[in-house]
Amino acid sequence: MRLFVSEGSPGSLPVLAAAARARGRAELLISTVGPEECVVPFLSRPKVPVLQLDSGNYLFSTSAICRYFFLLSGWEQDDLTNQWLEWEATELQPVLAAALHCLVVQGKKGEDILGPLRRALTHLDHSLSRQHCPFLVGDTESLADIVLWGALYPLLQDPNYLPEELSALQSWFQTLSTQEPCQRAAETVLKQQGVLALRPYLQKQPQPCLPEGRAISNEPEEEELATLSEEDILMAVTAWEKGVGSLPPLQPQQHPVLPVAGERNVLITSALPYVNNVPHLGNIIGCVLSADVFARYCRLRQWNTLYLCGTDEYGTATETKAMEEGLTPQEICDKYHAIHADIYRWFGISFDTFGRTTTPHQTKITQDIFQRLLTRGFVLQDTVEQLRCEQCARFLADRFVEGVCPFCGYEEARGDQCDKCGKLINAIELKKPQCKVCRSRPVVRSSRHLFLDLPKLEKRLEDWLGKTLPGSDWTPNARFIIRSWLRDGLKPRCITRDLKWGTPVPLEGFEDKVFYVWFDATIGYLSITANYTDQWERWWKNPEQVDLYQFMAKDNVPFHGLVFPCSALGAEDNYTLVKNLIATEYLNYEDGKFSKSRGVGVFGDMAQDTGIPADIWRFYLLYIRPEGQDSAFSWTDMMIKNNSELLNNLGNFINRAGMFVSKFFGGCVPEMVLTQDDRRLLAHISWELQHYHQLLEKVRIRDALRSILTISRHGNQYIQVNEPWKRIKGSGVDRQRAGTVTGVAVNIAALLSVMLQPYMPTVSATIQTQLQLPPPACRILATNFICTLPAGHQIGTVSPLFQKLENDQIESLRQRFGGGQLAESLELKAKGSPKPAVVEEVTAAGPQQIQMLMDEVTKQGNIVRELKAQKADKNQVAAQVTKLLDLKKQLALAEGKPIETPKGKKKK
Repeated sequence: MRLFVSEGSPGSLPVLAAAARARGRAELLISTVGPEECVVPFLSRPKVPVLQLDSGNYLFSTSAICRYFFLLSGWEQDDLTNQWLEWEATELQPVLAAALHCLVVQGKKGEDILGPLRRALTHLDHSLSRQHCPFLVGDTESLADIVLWGALYPLLQDPNYLPEELSALQSWFQTLSTQEPCQRAAETVLKQQGVLALRPYLQKQPQPCLPEGRAISNEPEEEELATLSEEDILMAVTAWEKGVGSLPPLQPQQHPVLPVAGERNVLITSALPYVNNVPHLGNIIGCVLSADVFARYCRLRQWNTLYLCGTDEYGTATETKAMEEGLTPQEICDKYHAIHADIYRWFGISFDTFGRTTTPHQTKITQDIFQRLLTRGFVLQDTVEQLRCEQCARFLADRFVEGVCPFCGYEEARGDQCDKCGKLINAIELKKPQCKVCRSRPVVRSSRHLFLDLPKLEKRLEDWLGKTLPGSDWTPNARFIIRSWLRDGLKPRCITRDLKWGTPVPLEGFEDKVFYVWFDATIGYLSITANYTDQWERWWKNPEQVDLYQFMAKDNVPFHGLVFPCSALGAEDNYTLVKNLIATEYLNYEDGKFSKSRGVGVFGDMAQDTGIPADIWRFYLLYIRPEGQDSAFSWTDMMIKNNSELLNNLGNFINRAGMFVSKFFGGCVPEMVLTQDDRRLLAHISWELQHYHQLLEKVRIRDALRSILTISRHGNQYIQVNEPWKRIKGSGVDRQRAGTVTGVAVNIAALLSVMLQPYMPTVSATIQTQLQLPPPACRILATNFICTLPAGHQIGTVSPLFQKLENDQIESLRQRFGGGQLAESLELKAKGSPKPAVVEEVTAAGPQQIQMLMDEVTKQGNIVRELKAQKADKNQVAAQVTKLLDLKKQLALAEGKPIETPKGKKKK
């Protein structure tokens, strides 16, 4: 077979993605041709893509080519797939072709492009929302998914044309876009030019026209309401009328929380923060806050839920920090464990237990897993050459060695990389190496170490992944990272270190070593549970009854999705393994990265000093949660979201609903006589609530928050249209209408208070106190909108929930956390002393902070080198060089070195 494709041809995208299905099943030659080349001899116009079969016949319909590849892979046709392909051809393609032509050829933007497409995109989003699987026809991608993804990708890869409210469509699109065949197809066709790569092709096509009579709706709310049937409305009204009595009985709260046979048992972990690092906002949203939202939601569903975390306390950095502060490693751990606990307590993180890894249980469980791996032949021994500082009496981690680069002669090269030439270095290759702690010269010593034989465990891991991933809620980035590791082939990984502070290795000849933290840190989840309850194995050796959800940033995926599963599978002790691995991308700070050493960004111990309540921080971090791609914290955006979404939308609605009850009805919920419009509103609120449930069950935390805000907007619109403040002054019919609108509105506010509980627990509790919500309604979130505040219910005192953030307040905070203060204070210290200060004397910058600055210098050095290699604009290079020099200045100050005046320049 021979597949003809063309760069810039939209149809080439899905066929290249589908061609991966045929790999290994038939010989396929892929040829790239020009858009005007006539491949099919009997067609009057050039056409690509084209598949020439071995028989000599041609397929030149995109769907037909994709279908052929899927049939080769053993796929069986089904009616639902055929229905989607018909819809793509008759409904999607006409409006999509018109939109692409307007954008690429005519240069139009915004609503001119999105308007004609909105109905089709909304239909796709609704279809994905109403089913409990991530793809159009099931748990795995189908022919329909690939065809529709390929058609939509040129447009939707620009987030401006993928509306935020279409969260199900966003998730589906991002999941497919991160799959390797789709990524390769996009790179081949679009050549990193985005939609503009289609211009040469589209300019040669006749201008498409929208079918006559097509009604275009720019109001997704009306479109959503239009999809509700009379049966939907009747079911919603029936559920509403059942009220609080329809809620299941409250389950008694137990301690310790343990799994119960026959019930839903959810075990939740967030990645263990390293004890020396005060967490910044990115750490908080990536791990503990995201997991907290899900844990709180699970409790609202009355599932048996155990949420645990703790500090990761062993390793080199702890020993170094202890030396720096003149404390023992245990004292350092005690100190910083308390700091972490205080930060998470202020943020309202609802751990069932927050433990630590420096416990006897950690030693016992880690050593047991190691012994089982050793007995079963999954541990290797090998010799490693390392630098050892005799004065500090320890082997040195690469980042704590400095010397002359063996390649370029740079005198301050690190033990892993040279900042000047950028080459990677083995620490033992450095000339004139120095220990960065004491400045003495280390010596080369051989050391025997233990390795986990990952290649021998690879087949077990792949079998487990094959059973686990289909139907699971692993995030797309987690799936991609694990696939990348497996594609390259697993290598043995060293699991021991020459340290004193760690879990001892229970093997003769290795008594002076400890386990490497990446091996035993994930075992910390087990030991923390063991410290919480002596029945810990009911959680961790019970894969049949326990659903394990693990939350982390993407850099932790290999340890949770590969290393620990390999260790547990090799130990052969029926361990509970992760069922749903939830990984975020990175949260940046304004235009850069968080840096404690440079005073850039908000860290956990600083947030409470800003005067902004913890729930506002929670809301904004969850609103910008980096799902699918990196996001950035912005002070201006935080102010806007607080003032618009919280103050003007959510707070305004809940306050008005409560105040109308207090002002017009003496604090007593009035009688409600529902009209057909009211019943439709109830059905729509129920639909949005069910959507919220679907999203959180899939751990789409950011998207579920949008459902809360959408319901609030509908509530505001409902009040605005019906004007109860005017009707209360009118006739008896008007006053009755005012009562109905007020009663329905305050019940929507009650529902929002429960939906908010996972996101803003303090605000949620405040609303529930103001409305005097019955206890069962506070602790259980129903699947339908029910009347929890019936006529006659007496509410409490209503007061505003949120305060406006002012420009001058935000600007002050931006400057405060924008960096520069640390460098200034260090420079003052340097000026005050004619002699270079040793590292220990500059108390604001210890080895860990120095290391962070060194990382920044390395990254900036790489940027400068790349620009020079590309012969970029001189002004652009100069700007980046200035930034590099500034970073090096900060690093020199942090290390107590004098600041040298650049050669060739004189101070005036």
